Amino acid sequence: MKDSNFVYGMRPVIEAIAAGKEVDKIMMQQGLKGELVPELRKLINENNIPYQYVPVEKLNRLIRGNHQGIVCFISPIAFQPIENLLLSVYEKGETPLFVILDRITDVRNMGAIARTAACAGAHGLIIPEKGGAPVNGDAMKASAGALSSLPVHKSPNLKITIDYLKESGLRIVAASEKGKKNYYDASFTGPLAVIMGSEEDGVSGEYLRRCNDVVSIPMRGQIESLNVSVAAGILLFEVVKQQMNEQIS
Repeated sequence: MKDSNFVYGMRPVIEAIAAGKEVDKIMMQQGLKGELVPELRKLINENNIPYQYVPVEKLNRLIRGNHQGIVCFISPIAFQPIENLLLSVYEKGETPLFVILDRITDVRNMGAIARTAACAGAHGLIIPEKGGAPVNGDAMKASAGALSSLPVHKSPNLKITIDYLKESGLRIVAASEKGKKNYYDASFTGPLAVIMGSEEDGVSGEYLRRCNDVVSIPMRGQIESLNVSVAAGILLFEVVKQQMNEQIS
């Protein structure tokens, strides 16, 4: 399988990691052995790279060549430290706006949200290191190129990242069906991070408890929930509206 987002084979994977490539994750054959395996595991641990063991059949479906029991997924973008992102916003004299994705697993949803966030003037997208959709070619396509310009932070621990943003002066607002406040009654002015949750069960309770506000979008039809990317668009352009009104006044 020819894809610039894949590297496979023991030595090529080791060289990709050592060269500083932005690795999204690694899949290894169950029971993988060989003289290079200790070196590979050392690099994985040193660089905190997510990995998983899978049946060889899964690797065979991904790669038609000699994968040697390992496939490495290379991210098409470079992830940014959250401290650097926040500092750059304040240095520009702008009001921070970040979008946090909690376990959104569909690359098309992630790409669509990234596109909307870029259109709304967001300063960055925050995704979890594990449990979320990969930033791959499909996500790039769904974002219509937005992921090439919108900074992305891959958080090893969203709880710590959320706490850091709160300590840095940002209000945290989550979109949830559990929210008792309609989104248009909430304040979206000032430094802000908006959390959008999993397609299956929304924003995790541990993150909801850290929020300054939990808001919902009122439903009038028989369908009880919106696609997460549509919901993100509604909230982000409420942010745009409120912040523009604040500037006018």
